[in-house]
Amino acid sequence: MNAHLQPTGSAYFIAKETQVAESHTLSVLVDNEPGVLARVIGLFSGRGYNIESLTVSETEHQAHLSRITIVTRGTPHVLEQIKAQLERIVPVHRVVDLTVRARDLGHERPLERELALVKVSGVGENRVEALRLADAFRANVIDANIEHFVFEITGKVSKIDQFIAIMKPLGLIEVCRTGIAAMNRGPQGM
Repeated sequence: MNAHLQPTGSAYFIAKETQVAESHTLSVLVDNEPGVLARVIGLFSGRGYNIESLTVSETEHQAHLSRITIVTRGTPHVLEQIKAQLERIVPVHRVVDLTVRARDLGHERPLERELALVKVSGVGENRVEALRLADAFRANVIDANIEHFVFEITGKVSKIDQFIAIMKPLGLIEVCRTGIAAMNRGPQGM
């Protein structure tokens, strides 16, 4: 008898995972209090889930609420598990899979933006080329001297990735990225 046809000894039906892992953006509304972020992140690390992007900020000062935006990868089944486990954490008020909500609204993805600071050495012809390309990408110069520039660029992740790739041969020194901020189109809130 083949190994894959032998009984597993489990009373539960075990099926091969046929679903493909995909990237999803989750929005989590939580109480703004010490330890909440550690509990949310602990859920991910304790179960071996990876976080690709993480942003946190207080969004409702009077109500002491913060919004955590998490980009993670998983199959639809795993993403449902993550969402259900997040909803069980006491200071969590609401969990929304913005990717699923965007599809329900007829959009491919939610609105997602990121900010990056990009430091590039700027001497000679590379200086002029870096400024020209920054202008084409609508990046702002926020610091400059005769040896380097620091650009501020905001946009989709793909735009920032492309800008960084173009700056590498021109003398890329350092990159600092904020992580994704996201919300869905339409009149309704989270």
